[in-house]
Amino acid sequence: MTEICLLLDSRGMGGIESHVAELATGLREAGESVCVLFLQDHGPHPLRSRLDAEGIAWEVLDGGVRPLIARLTGTRRPALLHTHGYKANLLGRLAGLLTGVPVVASYHAGEKPPGMLAWYDRADRWTSFLGARIAVSRPILARLPFGGKLIPNFVSVPAVQTPRTPREVVAFVGRMSMEKGPDLFCVLAAAAPGPEYVAYGGGPMLHALQAIHGEHVMFHGARDGMDGAWSGIGLLAVTSRAEGLPLAVLEAMANGVPVAGFAVGALPEVIEDGVNGFLVPAGDLEALAERVNRWHSMDAAARSAMSRAAHGTVNRRFGRTAGVEAIRACYYRLRGLSESRLTVPVGGGTVCRPV
Repeated sequence: MTEICLLLDSRGMGGIESHVAELATGLREAGESVCVLFLQDHGPHPLRSRLDAEGIAWEVLDGGVRPLIARLTGTRRPALLHTHGYKANLLGRLAGLLTGVPVVASYHAGEKPPGMLAWYDRADRWTSFLGARIAVSRPILARLPFGGKLIPNFVSVPAVQTPRTPREVVAFVGRMSMEKGPDLFCVLAAAAPGPEYVAYGGGPMLHALQAIHGEHVMFHGARDGMDGAWSGIGLLAVTSRAEGLPLAVLEAMANGVPVAGFAVGALPEVIEDGVNGFLVPAGDLEALAERVNRWHSMDAAARSAMSRAAHGTVNRRFGRTAGVEAIRACYYRLRGLSESRLTVPVGGGTVCRPV
């Protein structure tokens, strides 16, 4: 296979961008030629800096489908286009149809978007038969009308976990928007006092929540990434109303930070209550506050055991190598090529359907 292009439309660093960075790095490590395409320029972008640090090529297009078609039909015609996010999915499939370049789309979002975005989301899902489809969780896969391949999110996991000093800090990491439930995190902070509460992320709810709940929560705003921050966090709280498989959860656990969260999206497939974290029914803040209090009262040995269990779960099931090889298998099936180069067998879910 020659060059693989990863396409997205992005204004900042989030779950999709982190996934693209992990995928691009993993593909390069597997011997593939890869280039990340940004549909248009929204100004300086932290993902570009991360790609530069990894030595991965990237390009910025002029927006719209015509520049994308020109890129796909130019001197560096790619073997395959892998799109991320509804806008990239829609334009990528159209460009692929007009140029003959095979397209696979990844579906990351577990929530149903409001307003006009709901129409784009619906169009994205109902035109998905024009290419292959990957979903990062079973609930997301269930919403795809034409099926697809289930390949969970993945992260780079340290081979050996660095011993952690238990910290009395509970964190929220995510976009400050309704589906992520930052308002519920603030209610949790008041309901389970004792630990320090910190929130990382930008978004439309940030300033209002900061004005109302600044007494209970320290808001750090948006970050380019959480590298260097996990060591100061003892517990990640996930108060989302809807989810897929959050990369923040996998990153936290890979760094030995257990997660206390609602049973939404794929979290029940990752968290074992009381073993590698805590899991409560969706929206049950009283139960979540009880789990935070339980964690707060645990001694250092019990917290360390939970930390090791969290790290072990991600290391066994959500490491980058296995995830990237599953995606490469999808690529090779789509291209009708031999999979003899693949080193990890792919199982589970439905097949990655070629066009």
